[in-house]
Amino acid sequence: MKNRWLIAASAVGIHISIGSVYAWSVVSKPLIKEFGWSLKEVSFAFSIAIFFLGLSAAFLGQFVETKGPRKAGTLAAVLFGLGLIGAGFAIHLKSLPLLYLTYGVLGGMGLGTGYITPVSTLIKWFPDKRGMATGMAIMGFGFAAFIAGPAMRLMIDSLGVAPMFYILGAVYFVVMLASSQYLAPPPEGWAPAGFHESIASGKRKVKKDLAMLSANEAVKTLRFYYLWLMLFINVTCGIAVISVASPMAQEVAGMTPIAAATMVGIMGLFNGMERFGWSALSDYIGRPVVWVLFFIFQIIIFWTLPSIANPLFFQLLATF
Repeated sequence: MKNRWLIAASAVGIHISIGSVYAWSVVSKPLIKEFGWSLKEVSFAFSIAIFFLGLSAAFLGQFVETKGPRKAGTLAAVLFGLGLIGAGFAIHLKSLPLLYLTYGVLGGMGLGTGYITPVSTLIKWFPDKRGMATGMAIMGFGFAAFIAGPAMRLMIDSLGVAPMFYILGAVYFVVMLASSQYLAPPPEGWAPAGFHESIASGKRKVKKDLAMLSANEAVKTLRFYYLWLMLFINVTCGIAVISVASPMAQEVAGMTPIAAATMVGIMGLFNGMERFGWSALSDYIGRPVVWVLFFIFQIIIFWTLPSIANPLFFQLLATF
């Protein structure tokens, strides 16, 4: 019997690696300055990676279920590691199309596989706290930018962009591969101590939602498509800001490159804390209430952020 808290730690190890994609804006300015590429061209590599994250997450879910989280995590490590190392090679060759293929396609497929593998596994180990379990996994995804943002800036300044990708690719491959080896689903019929007893006594109620259905059953429900649309809107808005956070901070609020990179890192810190906090809170106040609060805050912040010239206020809104 594996320890479910070590399973959670392994999940964080994978997500804290692939979550470095949220620090992409730190790379944007150096690439624009070195090769004369436009911000649109540079940001498109990030957009491709996110597109293939969603695509691979949608179509490789069955692979996770049939082959197991260890093999799925290993596949994610290989794809993401090759994507980053390949991105360094593309930059060495000054090839924008190759950057799209390596970082965008390969890295994006690694992102998608690495994203769903820990989440689906943790939910099985924490049927009593599914919101908190999901939050523990995706918390690492948010925290990654806090670590990767400043580290990437330092490596770019001292070594260059291409060597930075080589180093990150190798490090993340090792971390993800090691984390994947401990991942495993719980034994058939397993539940935490007292879980079944609390249901039988009426102290705990288990609502039947999409998490209780198979993939084939879920896609036949209208609720699945409503949830998908909500997630699509939420993710699109968030990623639109994250992908240009550093250049926007420099142009709108007049921040220096180092200060902007630090802000990206702080955004990652708050991103990670809020992922865990909101997910855990949803176990008590309900998922619908959390979603409503998300959209209210985002409408206010996205409307006002482009007009904030004060660096401190800009950072407060961006990190929130």
